[in-house]
Amino acid sequence: MTAADQRPGAAMPPADGMRPGGPTPGGPTSGGPVPGGGRPPRRWLKAVVVFLLITIPAGYLVISALQSRNGGEDKAEAASAKGLSAGYPTRVQRRIYDVPVPPYSKKVAFYETNSWKVSSLYVQFVTDRDGLDSFLAKLDTRRSALDKGEVTITKGQAQKVGWQVGAPGHDWAGMVIKQKDPQPKLRITVKFDNPAHPKVYVVSTVTP
Repeated sequence: MTAADQRPGAAMPPADGMRPGGPTPGGPTSGGPVPGGGRPPRRWLKAVVVFLLITIPAGYLVISALQSRNGGEDKAEAASAKGLSAGYPTRVQRRIYDVPVPPYSKKVAFYETNSWKVSSLYVQFVTDRDGLDSFLAKLDTRRSALDKGEVTITKGQAQKVGWQVGAPGHDWAGMVIKQKDPQPKLRITVKFDNPAHPKVYVVSTVTP
């Protein structure tokens, strides 16, 4: 045996060109298929996910802004109505405030305010000639008692419910019915723009 045979030689590199102990060909770092047979996520899918993450919250913000604006418009519209409720006052209210709204009236609406000093019922309705005469007769008065051109509902009362009584260019007539306490005091104003279908405004006030 020669000296060359006795001295160990340099290690020869593997035939596949990889270091001993390194990853095997086709492993996870080689860019091949991932374990389980799946494929790496594609770039377009990531782009779609990012796009949705950005646009969905923005969409919610737009919807929220629209709802907020619509809510503001609804509140403004409700405020302009000033509390008037469509329909007839209850029988109890009509009896307490002495406001016998004629049957088959149109555009009936009412509003009630209460305090420890005074309570008031605001009522509006459109009726015909017979309905107006019947309404006034139940209050022991008549159409001839209406003062032509007179608006008996005060400006403050009208503003409380958004009424435009007293506006120029209309045919107004009115009266005030005073009764002893605790009977109500009625301010009645009628718009005769359409004589066949007058519109009646009433504010009845009760002082306990």
